[in-house]
Amino acid sequence: MANVQFADVRKSFGAFPVIKGVNIDIEDGEFVILVGPSGCGKSTLLRMLAGLENISGGEIRIGGRTVNTLPPKERDIAMVFQNYALYPHMTVAKNMAFSLMLNAAPKEEIDRRVNYAAGILGLTNLLDRYPRQLSGGQRQRVAMGRAIVRDPQVFLFDEPLSNLDAKLRVAMRAEIKELHHRLKTTTVYVTHDQIEAMTMADKIVVMHDGRVEQIGSPLELYDYPNNLFVAGFIGSPAMNMIKGMLDPQDPQVFVASDGTRLPLPKPFAEGVGKSLVYGLRPEYIRLDRDGMKAEVVVTEPTGYETQIIARFGGEEITCIFRERLDAQPGEPIGITIDPAHVHLFDEETGMRLVG
Repeated sequence: MANVQFADVRKSFGAFPVIKGVNIDIEDGEFVILVGPSGCGKSTLLRMLAGLENISGGEIRIGGRTVNTLPPKERDIAMVFQNYALYPHMTVAKNMAFSLMLNAAPKEEIDRRVNYAAGILGLTNLLDRYPRQLSGGQRQRVAMGRAIVRDPQVFLFDEPLSNLDAKLRVAMRAEIKELHHRLKTTTVYVTHDQIEAMTMADKIVVMHDGRVEQIGSPLELYDYPNNLFVAGFIGSPAMNMIKGMLDPQDPQVFVASDGTRLPLPKPFAEGVGKSLVYGLRPEYIRLDRDGMKAEVVVTEPTGYETQIIARFGGEEITCIFRERLDAQPGEPIGITIDPAHVHLFDEETGMRLVG
């Protein structure tokens, strides 16, 4: 196992920069997820760590050793791709053992490592099968097993669950997390799915346009987003955003564009006179017959909760209620906001005000 460091790492394709000075410290044994929208640079960063892409500037270190110019085979990493990339003419056992066979490892060592990985991944009874005889989840486990047998310092995962159906993705998320708890190997995982990031990571790196927007634990990013991008990206459904300004006579009151007055947890004197955005998670809006009025746009019952899209404060907002609510479009509902969980952002800079 080893720590991983990105120190002012940059990457350009010709004159076009795609990675713009990234700094990330990954501790030994951490499970870190790089997350962001398509085109943000997360996969490029992972490929640079793997040695599959040259870097244009900065340093990448694994276990304190600079690996900028080292070929992939000398970096002591193992990578699991979105595509399983299994050899169709080889059995599960031979697919998992292939890298060890190339390195002329002793047969006893190969058998020991393959059986160990198969036991961890529940593949022991499938070692004699061929990839065409396996389900998608089993094939992904074989790809993971191929990485485990190498006993690397760092595991790299490049959107490994994207080709699986929704139910299998949930199951594989749990399997990968349990695997990390067993092996304690430093893991860097790339995904565009923020639910994967929230449920699996020790630490999340949110990327956007080739830069790191924020680094922190899943709940740190959820509860204390640094800016509007992180606030809108982390969380499903996304945080509600209502534009407006502070009441200059009372900086503890936010006035939406339609004149609706909304509570704040404390005064934000530094925000007076600025165009601001009022941020609130859907679960912190409660039904209240005597509360502020919102107009129902869409009702989405899920069984254990009801999701409502409503017009409020000059915007469409999402509310999540535990109550079963049979509300039709156009009907009014009363709501109350919990000000303790409100965030305020500077619309121009995008940064969160701390008060």
